[in-house]
Amino acid sequence: MHARNVVVAALGLFMTFMTTVSACDYIILPPVLGYENDEESCVDGVDNDADGVIDCQDPDCWIFSNRCGEFPADAVAFDVEDTVEECTDFVDNDGNGFLDCAEFGCQDILELCCVMEFTDALCSDGLDNDYNGDIDCADRGCRLGAFVTVCDEGTEETCADGRDNDSDALFDCDDDDCDGTEICNPNPDPGPETTLDRCRDGFDNDGNGFVDCADFGCSQAPDPEIQAYCDSLPTEVTLDDCRDGVDNDGNGFTDCADFSCSGFDADPESAAFCAARSETSLARCSDGVDNDGNGFVDCADFSCTGRNAQPEAIAFCENVTERSAANCSDGIDNDDNGFIDCRDNGCRFSTDPAVKTLCQESADPANCSDGIDNDNDGFIDCADFDCAYNPEVTACADVNKPCE
Repeated sequence: MHARNVVVAALGLFMTFMTTVSACDYIILPPVLGYENDEESCVDGVDNDADGVIDCQDPDCWIFSNRCGEFPADAVAFDVEDTVEECTDFVDNDGNGFLDCAEFGCQDILELCCVMEFTDALCSDGLDNDYNGDIDCADRGCRLGAFVTVCDEGTEETCADGRDNDSDALFDCDDDDCDGTEICNPNPDPGPETTLDRCRDGFDNDGNGFVDCADFGCSQAPDPEIQAYCDSLPTEVTLDDCRDGVDNDGNGFTDCADFSCSGFDADPESAAFCAARSETSLARCSDGVDNDGNGFVDCADFSCTGRNAQPEAIAFCENVTERSAANCSDGIDNDDNGFIDCRDNGCRFSTDPAVKTLCQESADPANCSDGIDNDNDGFIDCADFDCAYNPEVTACADVNKPCE
């Protein structure tokens, strides 16, 4: 019987007992072996009433004690609730008002089955399978599901299925994420971007990621007619243009984020302005200020680790973020966000092969049948969620999967 049903049943028995006491004026004798229903007996690690369940696993403690769920253990420092033991003890260990499966840290341990929407089928059936109030792609389990594809509104399939897959209130071709798909933005004239028609049709005809005059094929074309057309378009090169907060040339990049303001060929005055605000030095990547005004602070700004960043800034950000194989296996909360190593999303969702090997047992399908807990999460081979549900793993195809 699930713990939730046990608690409900116990509450029902308790109410029946109280009604009997009021109506008949007699008291049922206590258990022969003892009580498990007060502040002491519910945290002593002993099965005091010998009913097979201990402390907060015992429904009696939920009914009679305040130590289970309502209050954290006494005198404990805040620590994220994200271990199997903490997520199954019926205690709000970190004192944030949530316990066990209500904690995101517990939901991330997929083997505990706190999340029941984690496959394409479950994330597209229109049902709230885990009764958390969120349906399909509105459910965190679907949005973050490693093997869920139906919640990505950017593929030919999801941009034509009549669903708001990414829960942004925009459907199919009305969603900007679908702009790059053939079904929503068919290329009327594919080919090299070297003719006047292709340089002004608003399409990336050659599929290189650059449209019309943003493509060197147009902007540097020897054809004088194409050159004249591109020269006639609005530009973002002057100091005023590069600090007005407007994407003056309509290429999707504003002010100093546009290479025409900050690149090697930029106007010297504009380039100097952008350089003075750039977030590329150690000092600016560690001062807690969004120096370049792009909405990202310090190491959260790609410019602190990008090609123009100073080596000292790059080294600093590598040390204080949880993204590298070294930082994802050192047992330290490097970025002070409360999550350590593979429990940190920076590690958990990394595309770095070295980090994936550390944090995902099925990074190498052979790991799912070697009898070893390769990612050190306490679950081995097909008992590990990502082995059981990774479509690339064949060893677990015919075994019982977690949470089925």
